[in-house]
Parts: sequence; structure tokens; C-alpha cells
Amino acid sequence: MKVLGTKRLAEVLVGLCGGSCAGKTTLARALLAERPDATFLEFDDYYHDLSAISVEERAKVNYDHPDALDVQLLLTHMDELAAGRAVDVPDYDFATHTRPGGLHRVEASSLVIVDGLLLLALAECRERLDLKVFVDAPREVRLARRLEKDVRDRGRDRDGVIRQFGASVEPMHETLVLPSSEFADLCFTHPFDVEHATQVILENL
Repeated sequence: MKVLGTKRLAEVLVGLCGGSCAGKTTLARALLAERPDATFLEFDDYYHDLSAISVEERAKVNYDHPDALDVQLLLTHMDELAAGRAVDVPDYDFATHTRPGGLHRVEASSLVIVDGLLLLALAECRERLDLKVFVDAPREVRLARRLEKDVRDRGRDRDGVIRQFGASVEPMHETLVLPSSEFADLCFTHPFDVEHATQVILENL
């Protein structure tokens, strides 16, 4: 395990993996509140730009499969952050499934928090993580949260969210996400105390 602090050998990457809307981002925010010096990298920012295909074709894409994501760019950015170098992450528009242009900088830090539901399902991602955390919640909890999030923040309609959840989100959860929990160093399942989970993670760095 790498060592945090002034005598650290390199940056520490902590991966938060688990079901869609299981509580990963909530846990990440709690960690950032405890460690304001930390930096945050989201796998969701790495979806491929689908501006070259029609809106109808975009609707048919399985966004819960690794093929929908620019995994190589994420790996490059993880390596750069691990080496202490900042990265420029492309902005992504979930309403249109495109990259409208623009970048946002993720600064290097002694603690890098990486959030993504497929992090542990991909060997090349998990081998770059110093601590692997899995977060999950029952299907009904994840669906309720997904409905609220996608309608409020991503411009989706309720029926479309429910269809997508049944067609790809839950099947990929059962096929790829949930089985990857076997690779986790720490697991938290709803309901869990976020403050306690945060302290457990920090104690294991």
C-alpha cells in the first residue's frame, strides 16, 4: 500500500465501484469533505461521443457495457494522476450522449478518488487502484434513485428511464457489476452509515 502524507511514494487511488445509484457518489462526497485536498475522477465523464450517429441510434446503445466508455482515456488519466500530473477530462452531455466541447481539469493529489460502476469489472482499471471499495443497494432503491437523478439532471423521461433500467442497467448489474464485488477490499451495502464508511476507508489507506 502506498503511503499518504509528506513522505508518500506516490498518489493513492481509491476506487468506488458498485451498482448504479447505490451510493458511490454520496460516499465520494463524504470522503472529499474529510479530505478536501483529495481529487475526484468520474468514470461517467468518459462515455464516447455519439454525435456522429442519429438520436434514434443513440437510444439503442447499451450505456452500461464497457464498450460505451472510453476506457483507454480513463486508464491514461489514472496513470497520469498516479504520477502526480493533472489531467483534462472532456465534458459530457448525458441528455444528448455527446461531448459538446470543453474540458475540465482534475488536479493531481495525494489522494485520488475514482468513481465508476464498472471499475472492478475491468482488470486494467482495478489493477491501478490501491484500495477497492464496492457499494451496493437493493434493486428498488437503485431504481428509485435512478429515476430521480435521470429525470432531474439528465433530461430523461420517467418511462424511458424505467425501460433502460430493465433493458440494460439491471442485466449489466447482474452480469458485470455485482460479480466484481469479489475483487473489493471493502464492501458497503444499503443501508450503511456514510460517516462510518468514510472513516473505515480512510483508516485503510
